Amino acid sequence: MNLTALDDSDAGLDRLVVEPLAAARWLPRRGLVIDIGSGSGSPAIPLQIVKPELAVRMVEGKVRKGAFLREASRQLKLKHSVVEDSRYEELLTRPELHESHHVLTVRAVRVEAAGLRNLQAFVAPGGMLALFRAAGSADAPRDLQPPLVWEATYPLVESLRSRLVIIRKINVS
Repeated sequence: MNLTALDDSDAGLDRLVVEPLAAARWLPRRGLVIDIGSGSGSPAIPLQIVKPELAVRMVEGKVRKGAFLREASRQLKLKHSVVEDSRYEELLTRPELHESHHVLTVRAVRVEAAGLRNLQAFVAPGGMLALFRAAGSADAPRDLQPPLVWEATYPLVESLRSRLVIIRKINVS
């Protein structure tokens, strides 16, 4: 199944597997993760392999990709994974998902400050949004406002000049 626009080069392997493995050091050992736009399974599946105590909710709006994610999770015996066949906007209507995750990951989905304001609804106060960024893309959006604050930017794969941007959701009460 061709699930990405990446070719068969080493750069594709670096983007889909090596980057999430490099990012894992900055994520908690256990907890609930929601991955928006899971598509090919990256970063969700490599993260769950290296950190099996994470429970991962993969959100993918395309049914074909959702079927792939379910089968990959089954084949890899990933016990703590759930696939949601819907767009994240639809999940925002489910109150049980509000502020229920410790980490939200996004890769290959362009998200600006307005989108982050919507996505932060899934993240508990004190939790993080982990944005996988390619070379040439901005780190955190310039107009980021509380409860979201930029925390750090970490290099991932030097040859790709990729980065992990951590945005923390603070408690503003």
